[in-house]
Formats: sequence, C-alpha cells, structure tokens
Amino acid sequence: MTQRWVAWVFAGPALALIAVFFLLPVLMAFLLSLTDFDLYALADPRQLRFVGLQNYLALLRSAEFWNALANTLYFVLLGVPLSLGLSLACALLLHAAAARLQGFFRTAVFAPVVATMVAVAVIWRYLLHTRYGWVNHLLAQVGIAPVDWLGDPRWSMPAIVLFAVWKNFGYNAVILLAGLQAIPRELYEAAAVDGAGAWQRFRRVTLPLLAPALGMVGILTVTGYFQLFGEPYVMTQGGPARSTVSVLYLMYEEGFKWWNLGSASAVAFLLFVLMMACTGTLLALRRWRRW
Repeated sequence: MTQRWVAWVFAGPALALIAVFFLLPVLMAFLLSLTDFDLYALADPRQLRFVGLQNYLALLRSAEFWNALANTLYFVLLGVPLSLGLSLACALLLHAAAARLQGFFRTAVFAPVVATMVAVAVIWRYLLHTRYGWVNHLLAQVGIAPVDWLGDPRWSMPAIVLFAVWKNFGYNAVILLAGLQAIPRELYEAAAVDGAGAWQRFRRVTLPLLAPALGMVGILTVTGYFQLFGEPYVMTQGGPARSTVSVLYLMYEEGFKWWNLGSASAVAFLLFVLMMACTGTLLALRRWRRW
C-alpha cells in the first residue's frame, strides 16, 4: 500500500499537467461545440447560447463537410499505402547498404521530415509550376503535355499526396530500419540453407517479424494523414474549386476565417471520432492477426 501511494505521489505532477493542459482544454472545447460561440459572443459573452447538438447536425447536413471528408479520405486511402510502401522499400535498401554508408543515407532520408514545411512547399510549388516547373519539363522530354498540377482539381490532390509522402516517408523508414536490424541474421541463413529464395525469405521471415513495426507505423501514418492541413494551406489554400479542403482545413476556416468557434469545435470532435474509429479498427485487426 505504501509503495502504491509513493507511485501516485511521483506520478501526481505529471498527471496534474496532463489534466490542466490536455483534459481541461478538451472538455472546454467539447462544451464550446454545444454552443453557438462566434464573433458576437466573443465580444459580448451574453450573446452565447447553448444549442446542444445543432452544430453537429448542421455539419452532417452540410455539403461542404462531406466534401472535406471525401478529400481527407482520398488523401488517407491514397497516401498511406504509398507512404508505407515507399518507407518499406527505403528501409530494405538502407538495410542492405554498407554499414559505413548507412549513417549518411539515414540522414539524407530523414532530412525532409525535419525540413520546414513552408520552405519545402515553396520548392515543390516551383517544381510543379505549369510553365517553369521541372516536373513538366521532364514530362515534355517524353512527349507529355504540361499538367496544371496545382490549378486543376483532377491533379491537385494527387500532387498534395506526392508532396506529403515525400515529406514524411523518412520517419517511417527509420523505424522500419530499426525493426529490420532487430531480426537475427541466423534466421535468414537457416532459410537460405533450406532452399528459400529472396522472395520467400522476405515473405516468410522479414514480413512476419517486421509486422509489429509495420502495424505501429501504419497506425501512426493513418492518424497523421487524417490531420491534413499544412500541405493544402501552404500550396493551394484549399483550391482549386475546394478540391484540397480537408476536415482540419475546414475546421480552421470555421474557427479563424468565419469565427464560428462552436462549429469549428464540432468539426474537431467529428474528426476525433473518425480517427478513433479507424485507429480502433487497425488495433483490432492487429490483435486478430496477432501482430
């Protein structure tokens, strides 16, 4: 009993900080989502009214919200597999590289992760420029007409996906590389002695032992990609024709452009519920597959 009280005493400051700086703001944001808090209420709190679930119902009836949700799901469904596939391929290449070169390659791969979003977004906007961009210049060399990457609704979201995958895949690659380095080499040698080829060793040895790391990376990537905001904010400002407006970008517009803070809080909690549902599904799948 004494040890339990001692543990609570040591954990108390950390729990107090979590309660003050996380749980309390979340509770206040939820209460805010049940009101019509806007610019008028900000100027005069007497204008504040309790509206219950009206903000949530209004969002579910809003075509703008469903468009933002569709854009976000498109980004997740396209970006997550690309990011995981590129991260795994990069990790395998780094694992096969000479030991003296791995440090350099790890740094090079991880550099986009720590680079400033605005700086790299400006570079990518130049690369994707319709007339002067290097991407269209390379396409012209093989006879493909220039593509308006950031001005055409058909190509704006794929361009955002490619940028986000390039920006973030290095983080996952480093985690997967650590998982690969933890696999005993004796297992590969034993599989080779039994006649297993490169593909069989990858399928029967690498993937099963790397599955826990892949599961964790998948959950982190899904939750991160649901929070799409910086890329469209810097590169397209939600355009063209609202084709890159995400749920988080819609929350920003509701809260800081139109000052509908109650509605913005409701958007945040709907996104939270969606992320929790997807994360719970992935965790259940992970337990079912015994990752």
